[in-house]
Amino acid sequence: MSETPDPTSDATRDIADVAAVEVITTAAVHLMSAAAVKCGLATDGPDGDGSEYLDLDEARKLITALAALVTASAPDIGNQHARSLRDGLRSLQLAFREASAFPDAPGDGPGEKFTGSVV
Repeated sequence: MSETPDPTSDATRDIADVAAVEVITTAAVHLMSAAAVKCGLATDGPDGDGSEYLDLDEARKLITALAALVTASAPDIGNQHARSLRDGLRSLQLAFREASAFPDAPGDGPGEKFTGSVV
C-alpha cells in the first residue's frame, strides 16, 4: 500500500526553503502593485489608463501598510533590498499626492508617519 504525499508538508517544506528577505520583498511588491492600481496608475484599462481603478481610500491603506513593512524590515533585509523598496514607496506616496484633489498636509500623507514627509 503506497502513501499519498501530504500537500501540507510539501508546502511547509517549500516555504522553509525561502529566505525571509524574499518573503518580505514579495509581500512588499504585492502591496506596491495593488497600491499603484488603486492610485490609478494601471495602464490596461479599456481606454489605456487606469483612472477607472482609482480608489484613494484603498490606496492609502495599502501605502501605509507598505510603509510600515519597509520601515520595520529595513534593518534586517539590508540596504540593497530596502533602498529599492523605499524608492518604490516614495514614488507611490508622490503618485497618491498627485492623484488627490485635496492633497494631505506634508507629513500626513499615507505612510508618512513611518517615512516622514515626501514633499
